[in-house]
Amino acid sequence: MTNNARTARFRGAAIEQLAAQWLQQQGLSLVASNHHVKGGELDLVMMDEDILVFIEVKHRTTTRFGHPLEAVNARKRQRLIRAASLYIARYAVSSPCRFDILAITGIPPSLEFHWEKAAFDAY
Repeated sequence: MTNNARTARFRGAAIEQLAAQWLQQQGLSLVASNHHVKGGELDLVMMDEDILVFIEVKHRTTTRFGHPLEAVNARKRQRLIRAASLYIARYAVSSPCRFDILAITGIPPSLEFHWEKAAFDAY
């Protein structure tokens, strides 16, 4: 792994940790982070009362090249649905589930959070 890739991975992990903390302040509880499955990764898995929430975290320092929400395209949604399906099967999840996107802009500590609840459906 190159230094650039290592730095990017470290930055991503730091942002995801800040995202988890922010979501916990909103009342969610952390179940798992960076959960790897064949063919994909779930950034955050959290509980919102009785709902299991799969949260994709996207960060950009500016919106100059588009908002981070735009980065979750149809292909990315399909990967997330597949990863969530594997997670549900592996842990025999029986609670309702939803997919959220947490779009973050800025540079720490000046971050802006845009939380899109039920951003898409698994169909």
